Parts: sequence; structure tokens; C-alpha cells
Amino acid sequence: MSLPTALPLLAGAGLDAPLAWRDGQPVSRSHYLAELHALAAALPAGGPLLAMTADRYRFALALGAALLQGECNLLPPNHTPDTIARLAALFPQAYALADEVAPALAMPSRPFPALAGTAGGHAGDVPLIDTQAVVARVLTSGSTGTPGVHAKRWGGLVQNISAAAERIAEHLGRPDLQGVTFVGTVPAHHMYGFESTVLVAMLGGAAFAVERPFFPADIVQSLQRLPRPRVLVTTPFHLKTLLESGLALPPVDLCVSATAPLSPQLAARAEAAFGAPLMEIYGCTEAGQVATRRTTEGPEWRTFQGLVLSGDGEACRVQGGHVPEATALADVLEVLDDTRFRLLGRSNDLINVAGKRSSLSHLNYHLNSIAGVHDGVFWLPPAGEVEDVARPVAFVVAPGLAREQLLAELRQRIDPVLLPRRIIALDALPRDATGKLPAARLAALAAHLLPGEAAAGTA
Repeated sequence: MSLPTALPLLAGAGLDAPLAWRDGQPVSRSHYLAELHALAAALPAGGPLLAMTADRYRFALALGAALLQGECNLLPPNHTPDTIARLAALFPQAYALADEVAPALAMPSRPFPALAGTAGGHAGDVPLIDTQAVVARVLTSGSTGTPGVHAKRWGGLVQNISAAAERIAEHLGRPDLQGVTFVGTVPAHHMYGFESTVLVAMLGGAAFAVERPFFPADIVQSLQRLPRPRVLVTTPFHLKTLLESGLALPPVDLCVSATAPLSPQLAARAEAAFGAPLMEIYGCTEAGQVATRRTTEGPEWRTFQGLVLSGDGEACRVQGGHVPEATALADVLEVLDDTRFRLLGRSNDLINVAGKRSSLSHLNYHLNSIAGVHDGVFWLPPAGEVEDVARPVAFVVAPGLAREQLLAELRQRIDPVLLPRRIIALDALPRDATGKLPAARLAALAAHLLPGEAAAGTA
């Protein structure tokens, strides 16, 4: 089905409906439009925009203001000086709009202007955005290797979010998302947070909490301030930390997880704690969001409407809907039919230890399924540098669990040849804000803790 030449910036609800919630108070869509026009008028002309803000509403304003100027937003995995320096080299005309301007930033920056008093301004009609307009240039995290830059166009995003909103509404048992509020523990500048908190509200008629609560007590407080129905958008890492906090958790109507496969045990704990279903999202930067599953109902994933799969194993592609051209997936899939599959692991994390094939994601899954393991990851040293056959190493955050206990649990789950040669106990793993562990960070950790063994490694 062909798309119109332009599609609205906001959809799914009237302008009096909330787009955001701040400190327990709603911010209407008309308020957003009035502030959007004021911000667009205050911005310099030309250049992609980097919104350096922890405030989801400010991020949405920056997104819309750049689009009104015919520019895109830059979406890096983080805002470290190194990442910003790389962005500045890739996009020399870029500038940052920041909560607080850092004087040593590698690109020009300015603070978010005060928009007080603009709320009473004329909101006007909802802007129409060219479907071919590049809305965002996404810099990947490098969790599976070298980071890359991917352009996201408005038409494809609208189609993708429409399919995602339909699936979320299905799990909520609602006809649409009007009146639903999303709380995200993931930042808005990460593709998952961008799609599943900001865009799903703007295009699906829902609203989002402006803050990004990180610590368990903050997540609980954020949920408590919001009316139901409410949806928690999180990651396995954040979810596990929350469930192990011992805090009384307020009920939600749906929990959404992504960035790494979730164990059925953790999913079951989450559903019991929140009194709601848990839905996982499968996707990648290249194709966007592709499929979902309710983890407690089994390992099968179901693609979004309009998407079909082809190939099998390490050679799977997806096409249709918001993916106009067949796009390779970086995972090993067991394709059951053209809309259903099982996820077996990443194609670039397959390992061979003494003739036994597995994947690091498979080993990580079993390690993190052990009671008492707060976090953990397997790493495989390069073969030949220390011994003829490289043996896995496990970095584990598991206070109170002895090495022998961990090995005994792993023996029940994985082949003996894949057991870790060493188990390194840590207080925490160097994950990023979305709970991912980029390859470079893991390699640096291994180089620091295992000098002489670590020239490379991925997880």
C-alpha cells in the first residue's frame, strides 16, 4: 500500500488529550504544539540537532522543531565526549541543544530556551511531515561490533509505530492507546526508547512520563504518580534490578521489554509482581521493530502485521510493511513460517569450543537464569593466544554465590565443555544506559582483568 506524501506529526487523539505527564500533571498536545513552534523559531537555521536532555518532553520538542526546519535529529547510544566527537566529525554542521551546556563539547551547543508563556500561544494545525523526510540518523551502540549510522524516514517510522501500537493495544485488551501512559527506563535518544515511549505516544494517541527513572525507587515513584492504564517500557537489566529491590511494586497494565532476550523465569516473576502481561519486542536498527512475543507463553515470536520472513538460520531476511526492501537480520532464527520464528542467537556470537557449537547469548541466558545472579556475561578469549583451545570466561555479579555453586547450576544447563574456565566476580558490569554491554566495553574489561588473554571479544 502506497503512503501519502505527508503524514501528521501527532495522531491518534485530539489536541486536548495529554501527550506527556510532568510531576503528576498532564501536558496537552495543543500545549506541545504551541511550544514546538516557539522552539522552532528560536533555533538556528541549518544543521542536524542533537538533543542532550534527560527530559522526554524536551526531546519530543527538539524532534518536532528540527522537522519543522527540515532537519533531522541525531540519536547516539550515549552522550559521552567520545561519541559526541565522532558525531561532530560525521556531521560538521550539527549542534547540540542541551539541558546544561558543557563548555568542552566537541560541537556547538546552546541551552534549551525558556518557553514559559508560550503555552497560551496558538497551537495551529498539526504539522504534516514529508514521508521521505529523514527524521533521525541513528548511531548504533556497537554492542555487536563496529557502530554504524542509519537514516530513519518519517513514512517508515509511522508505519512501524502503527503496527507496534496495534500489538500493544492487543496485549492491553484495548481498541487503541488513547488514555494509556508510558513510563520508560530507557533514554529517548536510544532507538528503543525513541520508538516505544516518544513516537508511540505522538502517533498512537498515548502519553509518556517526561522523566527517565533509573533506580528502583524512582521507577516506583514515577508509576505511582500516573493514572492507569500505564505501561512500563524497560530492559531485562533494569527489570531484574527492580524485581530484586524488595520494593512493593505498583500494578501496571503491561510491561514491555527489549534490547536482549528475557528469560521465561524473569518474565514470570515480572508478571506476578506487576499483575500484568509482559511483552517482548524483537528488532534491529536496520529494520526497526519486527516482532513480539509474550515470553511466558513460549519461545515463538510473531511479526508485526505486513512483515514476512524468508530464509532460515543465519540467512534470514524480513520485508513488507515499514521494511520496503528485504533486510538481513543479524540473528540466527528458526523460521517456523513466514510470520513466526524462534530466536537462537546472534550470527556474530556463535562460538566453537572443542568442536561444540553454541552462542554467547545462549550461555548468557542460562547464566542469568540462575537464582542469585544479578548480572553476568560470558566472554571467549581469542584462540591461540594463551592456549590452543579458547575456553569461556564468565564475568558475574552474584554476591553470596560461591564459584562452586555457580558451576553446579551451569552444569544443569549447558554442555560441560562450555563451562567457564574462570569466573570473575564483580560488583557491576559496565553496561550503558539501556542495559547493553557494547563489545568495546567488554573487551576493555577483559583486557583490564585478564591481561595477556584479551585482544578481542564480544557478547
